[in-house]
Amino acid sequence: MKRILFGLFAAALFAAAGAASHVYFRATETPAAADREYVTPTVKRGEIKLTVNSTGSVQPVQSVQVGSYISGPVLKVLVNFNDKVSAGQLLAQVDSRLYLAAVAREQAALARCKAELSRIKALWTKAARKEERGKILQSSKAISITDMDLCTAERETLDAQLQITEASIDETEANLTTAKTNLEFTSIKSPVDGFVLERKIDPGQTVASLFQSPALFVIAPELDKRVDIHASVKEDDIIRIREAKERGEPVTFTVNAYPNDVFEGKISQIRLKPSNVRDDVNYTVIVEAPNPDFKLLPGMTTNLSFQIEKRAGVPIIPRSALEFSPLPEQVRLCDRAILESLTRCARHAPDPTDGDRAFSSGGDPAAVPGRNRKYVWVPKGGLLSAVPIEIGIGDKTSVEIVSSRLLPGQEVAVGMQAGSDN
Repeated sequence: MKRILFGLFAAALFAAAGAASHVYFRATETPAAADREYVTPTVKRGEIKLTVNSTGSVQPVQSVQVGSYISGPVLKVLVNFNDKVSAGQLLAQVDSRLYLAAVAREQAALARCKAELSRIKALWTKAARKEERGKILQSSKAISITDMDLCTAERETLDAQLQITEASIDETEANLTTAKTNLEFTSIKSPVDGFVLERKIDPGQTVASLFQSPALFVIAPELDKRVDIHASVKEDDIIRIREAKERGEPVTFTVNAYPNDVFEGKISQIRLKPSNVRDDVNYTVIVEAPNPDFKLLPGMTTNLSFQIEKRAGVPIIPRSALEFSPLPEQVRLCDRAILESLTRCARHAPDPTDGDRAFSSGGDPAAVPGRNRKYVWVPKGGLLSAVPIEIGIGDKTSVEIVSSRLLPGQEVAVGMQAGSDN
C-alpha cells in the first residue's frame, strides 16, 4: 500500500514539474506584451542597381590656348569673357607697323635682286657673243689662244654670278614670305568655334614672345553641346568601372547648382596615370555628357553614380533587414544560438564596408560564414525566426535575394515600431 501511495506521489510530483517547466518556457518564448509590433516590410520583386559613387568637376572637352607668335603692343581686343566665337574670327590686333616695314624692306630687296639678275643676264649675253666671235677668229688664226681663254673665263664668271643672283632671289622671296606671315600674326584669330573662357590681355598691354608664345585667350569648343566630367575613383573600384565601360553602363550625376536635376553621361576614358590623395591611389575617369541646355559650366562640382550592374524583376528586401539585430528575448528559443553566434562574430569583426560596394560578412550582425550569405529575421508567433539567405547586388536601401526560402510577399523584420517594448 505504501508503495502505491509513493508511486502516486511521485507521479504527481513529475506532473507538477512538467507543468511548471511548460509554464516557464511559454513565459520565456512569449513577450510580456500581448504581441510585439515589428516593422515588417515584405519581400517584393523590383529593380536594383549596384553603383559606385564619386565626385568630380565639369571640364570642357577641349581647351584651346590662343597665343601670339610675335611681340608688340596690343592695339585692340575685340572679344570678352564668355563670347561665342567662330573659327577665323579676329580676337585682337597687335601693332603691325614694324611688320609692315619688314614686308616693305623685303619687297625692296627682292626688286633689287631681280634688277641685278637682269644686269648680269645682259653681261652674260655680251660675253657669250664675244666668246662665239673669238672662236671664229681663232679658227683663222686672227687671235691668240690667250685672248680666247679670257673670253671663255669671262662668260663662265657670269654663269656663276647668274646662279648667285638667282639664289639671292630665292632667299629674298623666303624672307618676304616670313615678313608677310609675321604681319598676318599681328591679327590674332580664333582657330576653332567655341566660347572664350579666359581673356588674358587688354588694349595697351605689350605682348612679349621672346622665349615662348604667351597664351592670350582660352577657347572651349562645343561647350554648348557636350562637356567632360573628370571624376576621381579609388583603385578598389577601378576594375568594376572598367567593366561597366565595356558594357556601356550609364553614369548619372548631379551638380550643386541644379540639385533637383539628374544628368546622364557615359564613360569615355579611364586614364592610366594615378594620383595619390592622403596615401590613397585614385584614377581619373572621364565621363562625357551632353550639354544642350548649357546648364553645365566649367568647374562645377559633380556627384556621380556609376552604374556597375542592373537587375530587374528580382526579389529584394530592405538593407535594414540585414542590419537588424534583435534582443534574445525577441527570438525563438531554437534560434537563440544563431543570434548568439552572429553577435559574437559581429563583436570581433571589422567595420562594415561601404553600402555601395560588394557585401562582406565582416561586421554585419546578420552575416553567416560564406560569401554573401546572411540571416534575416521573420516574425513567427509573436517572436522572430532566423531565415538564411544568399544575397546578390545591392544599393543603399535594398538588397537582391539570390537564394532563400523567402517568397515575394513574405514579411521580414527591420526594427521595432515606435512605442513597442524593446
